[in-house]
Amino acid sequence: MNKPLTIPDIITSKGDRKLTMLTAYDYPTALLVDKAGIDMILVGDSVAMVVLGHKDTLSVGMDEMIHHTKAVTRAVKRSIVIGDMPFMSYQASVEQAIINAGRFLKQGGAQAVKLEGGAQVLPQIKGIIGAGIPVQGHLGLTPQSAAQLGGFKVQGKTADAAKRLLDDALALADAGCFSIVLEAIPAEIAEIITEKCPVPTIGIGAGINCDGQVLVFHDLVGLFDRFTPKFVKQYINISKEIEGALRTFKQEVEDGKFPTKEHSFSINKDELQKIKS
Repeated sequence: MNKPLTIPDIITSKGDRKLTMLTAYDYPTALLVDKAGIDMILVGDSVAMVVLGHKDTLSVGMDEMIHHTKAVTRAVKRSIVIGDMPFMSYQASVEQAIINAGRFLKQGGAQAVKLEGGAQVLPQIKGIIGAGIPVQGHLGLTPQSAAQLGGFKVQGKTADAAKRLLDDALALADAGCFSIVLEAIPAEIAEIITEKCPVPTIGIGAGINCDGQVLVFHDLVGLFDRFTPKFVKQYINISKEIEGALRTFKQEVEDGKFPTKEHSFSINKDELQKIKS
């Protein structure tokens, strides 16, 4: 359980056991996720929304992503850390994609990167993998392309669209991706892709038959309240507990109940007397 996982461990898990993946963006969160035995930690570009307060994921850049990745990798002992390549860090050219992917490993300490898209980004994926950097693919609802897709909508709802998703998944696997995230697609289509794809599929809003599941940490624990996607299960709502603790702190300070002697330091009485005299 405590032995560090490897990319081959992820690949060979297909058909053997279900995989788990969560996002993390800082040291304390990554520490908890790693201790819980989660297989993969994604330092997601979702940090733009759930941590930095932006309206979408497009506003975060490479420097910010590397900053958060460093914090995560300092905490992790077992999980595989995956750096999420932000908008316009790989789209312009293969060379740009390789350089930025390399930063996640060399500077951030990650073991792999994730990028969105199918056939249109195959040259970049092949280039990154050719440079010795493991790649996780991402198909379906790809948030960086939400405007082009007409918003945050379920993808693959027609036969033609579903066929393109399957073709893209097989192409990504053939290019060398070690796993593929399937986001917001019909469960039936995700099941077909999972059956035909030789590498693990990681679902988020893609039904129960994927080889694994991923959620955003802040959605899972109730720390992001702007909206809750249909595919999210909130396992706990710690925001209410945190708010309650903060209100109690405020009240105790105002009432003179905190700090007590238990939370204070004292000086030797003789020394104190010297000061007073």
